[in-house]
Amino acid sequence: MNNLQKLEDKQRQVLLGTSLSQLFTKWPLWLNHPANISALYGVLVSLSLILPYAFGATDNEAWLEKWVVHSAFLVVACSISGFASTLIVFFSKRFPVQPPRAILYPMPFVGLALISIDRTGLISLSSFLTFIWMFLLFPGPLYVHLSWAPRHRLLCMIEDGKNPFTGLEAVEDLTGELSDEMTEQETELIEVIEAFDSEEE
Repeated sequence: MNNLQKLEDKQRQVLLGTSLSQLFTKWPLWLNHPANISALYGVLVSLSLILPYAFGATDNEAWLEKWVVHSAFLVVACSISGFASTLIVFFSKRFPVQPPRAILYPMPFVGLALISIDRTGLISLSSFLTFIWMFLLFPGPLYVHLSWAPRHRLLCMIEDGKNPFTGLEAVEDLTGELSDEMTEQETELIEVIEAFDSEEE
């Protein structure tokens, strides 16, 4: 925090980001590693799938086993994507950019709605299951890749006493315009993460 206070306001804004990223910056650097943030997204999505799996219309005797397998796939896939983003950012030295929140935040809710419709037998969407899983998997890892992995690299440099902005004239040219306005979905996501974090404590 002492190193952070030495930076200019725009540079601190790049490091802290908007509301969701600011929540993660309060965690220790080992805990808010991009792989862990991606895995946390996988855990949250897995928890939301319990009811669709538990109350499926047919072949529902082994729903728990199927849910465990699919949840493990979600968490592992998200975590691996977080590691991949860390490596890519390490070599590219890319700065964080604003993810397309208007597109990303509704996607998990759309995916959950579609998989619920399929599991309850209202409409058969088995031909589109791959597409539905992409709706569930895509938002978290993309947010980590575009925004959090580069920000985590900058925070690690600050922790080591380095200034990642040395030699840069215009920080806003690298990051684009940052907005402090929270969407309704983002507010709900922050509340869930804070509740999840408080239960662990």
